[in-house]
Amino acid sequence: MIKALKQFFDDQLSQKEDDHPQEHALQIAAAALLFEVSRSDHSVKPEQRESIIGLVKKQFNLSEEEATVLLDLAEQEVHDATSLHGFVTLINENWSQQQRLELVEYMWRVAYSDQKLNDHEVHLMRKVQRLLYIPHKQFIGAKLKAKKSS
Repeated sequence: MIKALKQFFDDQLSQKEDDHPQEHALQIAAAALLFEVSRSDHSVKPEQRESIIGLVKKQFNLSEEEATVLLDLAEQEVHDATSLHGFVTLINENWSQQQRLELVEYMWRVAYSDQKLNDHEVHLMRKVQRLLYIPHKQFIGAKLKAKKSS
C-alpha cells in the first residue's frame, strides 16, 4: 500500500514540479518533522493530524488528497528512521533560514493544536531548534506566533 501511495504522490508531484526532483524528498522531510511533534507525547490526536494536513497543504500548495498522502508517507518514513538527522540534514542543505524558521513555527502550531503543550514536545522542539540552526530569539518568536494563532 505504501508503494501505491508513494507512486500516486510521485505522479502528482511530477506534473507540478518537473524542475525540482528533490522537492518531493524535502516535502516528506518537513512533514516527517511535523508528524514527529504530534507523536512526541506517544499519541497522535486527530486535531494534530488535521493541523499537519492543513499546514502542508498551505506550505506546499497541495490538494487535500495530496496532503493526506504526504502525511502517510512521512509517517512511514518516521517509523523507518533511526533519528531526525536525515530529515534535518536535507532541510538544512536546501532551505533558507527563513524557510526553516517557518517550519519551526508550523511545528509549534502542531504542538499547540491539541491545546496542551507537554514536556516531550518542548524537548523535541528545542532539539530541532539546535539542529536547524535557529537562533533562540527567533525560536521563541515562532513559538509565540504559533501560540497566538492556536
